[in-house]
Amino acid sequence: MSLMGEVGQTAFNLGVPLAVHLDITYRCNERCVHCYLDHDDHGEMTTAEIKGVLDQLAEAGVFFLTFSGGEVFLRRDFFELVEHARRLMFNVKIKTNAVMIGEKEAKRLRALNIDTMQISLYSHRAEVHDAITKLPHSFERTVKAIKFLHDQGLRVTIANVLMTANLGDHYGTQKLAAELGVHYTLDPTITPMMDGDMGVLELRIPGKELEEVFRNPALVGNQEEFCAPPPLPSAEDLEGYSCSAGHSFCYISPYGDVFPCVQFPLPTGNVRQQKFLDIWNFSPQMNEVRSIQARDLTTCSSCSHVASCTRCPGLAYMEGNMRGPSTADCEKSFYRTGVATANMLRLGLEKPVSAGRGGQLIQIQAAV
Repeated sequence: MSLMGEVGQTAFNLGVPLAVHLDITYRCNERCVHCYLDHDDHGEMTTAEIKGVLDQLAEAGVFFLTFSGGEVFLRRDFFELVEHARRLMFNVKIKTNAVMIGEKEAKRLRALNIDTMQISLYSHRAEVHDAITKLPHSFERTVKAIKFLHDQGLRVTIANVLMTANLGDHYGTQKLAAELGVHYTLDPTITPMMDGDMGVLELRIPGKELEEVFRNPALVGNQEEFCAPPPLPSAEDLEGYSCSAGHSFCYISPYGDVFPCVQFPLPTGNVRQQKFLDIWNFSPQMNEVRSIQARDLTTCSSCSHVASCTRCPGLAYMEGNMRGPSTADCEKSFYRTGVATANMLRLGLEKPVSAGRGGQLIQIQAAV
């Protein structure tokens, strides 16, 4: 295990909040078709409030801090907040669409020694990217900013969400990232709206496309190992709970609400009303999340994929039960390995069908 892996595992075991994702605004200059946020401002934390939260996070032992949104650069105090975070010695990562970053901003970010800039780019074709963001010329501005940041010596990662709107463009986007000299990641996860609206799940890609993605060595590394049948779970696997949400990681909204993860909208407290450490240590909801072991999971505890599945407890929670299966992850496990999941077997399914169905597992009639 690497040094950072050991640090992460130790924090997980001890319940130390090693990493926090902090959204400082939900306002955005783009209106991405797959976005799960409400972009209206319902009373964001002030500069002083956020600085106070950062002080509390430092005291709690947080080291990795992600600033995100919405679009972080819509806050006029953004650089003031980042400067405060760096004075507290956080390792800072910023998620942005980068359309507001020019040479001046890029140089300032370099001076602050930001660890990573994660920038959303959905296609190598301007017309496709702009159709997803609904902001004309956003592709041109984003790519220009990526070049600025890379030229400043900053570590840049292009984050591409795979959906029906950019189906088939991931190879071209990956090639563009290589030409720009930056890292590339691809994520086929479409998240329901935070208010529970599932309509956006219609953008999830068909399983056939997932199968193709999982057989791309440039994305998954060792294909034979990645796509191998799942190993039999051990007793240690059943005692574990691989997701870091609530164990060594949590999410804070622009309004001070604390959740186990940005994809796990279970309210656990609010930093405007309580100290962060009190929420982290004593919230009944947070402690319930921590109490769950793989053996406690409905259906999943009996699944051959339990030790290797990417099951998201937040997506399972949004489906109605944090201890239940996450349909999207069941689908990924099947198309990655070709082996049916326990959830599929329970429902009598031969395969999951996602096209136009929001990633749901659809029961099909067995051949006679």
